[in-house]
Amino acid sequence: MASCTRTVWKVLAGCQRQLLRAGGPVYTGVSRTAPRNLPVRTFAAVKPQMKNKKQEKEKKVTKEKILIDDKDRHKPFGKTAWAPVDDVYVMRFYPRTLYDAADAIDMLKNFQTLDFTPHKQPVYIDLKLDMKLGKKKTVDAFVSRVQLPHPFKTDLNKVLVFTSDANETKVALENGAVLAGGVELIQQILDDEISAEFYIAVPKILQQLLPLKSKLRKKFPKSNRGSVGIHIPKMLELFKTSHEFVVESNCYIRTQIATLDMTKEQILANLQTVLVEVCSRRPASAVPFIERAIIASHTSESLWFKSEDVLPNPVKVSEG
Repeated sequence: MASCTRTVWKVLAGCQRQLLRAGGPVYTGVSRTAPRNLPVRTFAAVKPQMKNKKQEKEKKVTKEKILIDDKDRHKPFGKTAWAPVDDVYVMRFYPRTLYDAADAIDMLKNFQTLDFTPHKQPVYIDLKLDMKLGKKKTVDAFVSRVQLPHPFKTDLNKVLVFTSDANETKVALENGAVLAGGVELIQQILDDEISAEFYIAVPKILQQLLPLKSKLRKKFPKSNRGSVGIHIPKMLELFKTSHEFVVESNCYIRTQIATLDMTKEQILANLQTVLVEVCSRRPASAVPFIERAIIASHTSESLWFKSEDVLPNPVKVSEG
């Protein structure tokens, strides 16, 4: 029993020495309130992430677009060759052929002779315009009318005049209007009893014609289209013989310009008149304004032609 007690005391004494050694500092007469000089370690300040992002953006260099000229290469990218070696070939394997306008018209006439199609069939053009402006803006779709040097229509356009004045009604009928009248014509137009190719009106009656806006749509009289005014004889002369075309689907113009039985010079003159009127609407930044031009007859294939060769040089651009 005595030996067990001595062993326990030895263990307790060893634990006490170990606790004193691992615990707080050994007191050697130094006051607890004395200042203690602890080692100070300095760390580098971390830069904010926003500044790092800005610096990364500044370091990024904008890459310039490199335009590759494929004219001198052995073949165009993604195609078989620049030109086919045979008369029969798959069109998608070769670049689109651009013809001169005069050559394209000659080809249309040859197609008509070989296919035995009607020689008085219409000739159409399909233009794609560059309607883009800076800062996500686009050119507003427009409606234009031109006086073709060689009209292809034998009959005059049917024009209806809206006016509530009896004297103006008489003047309109004397100058070739199909119909002239006031609000009494509204219901007849809504019921499809009467119709016309163009509708013009005097400013006084314009507010009373609002029920026809959804019916007439693009044909509804508007001042920016020249179909609203006080000079009825002048407007009638313009709309009876003019040719109208409109921008469709934001950037396309599809319109008839002639008939195939007309001479090549007459078709070219009408084509030039339409293209000059179209380019007069282009903004200063759109060069060229016509991105793609196609000509075709009613039964022929479509031919891409060079529109810049038809336009006079320079083209007058309207301001505003």
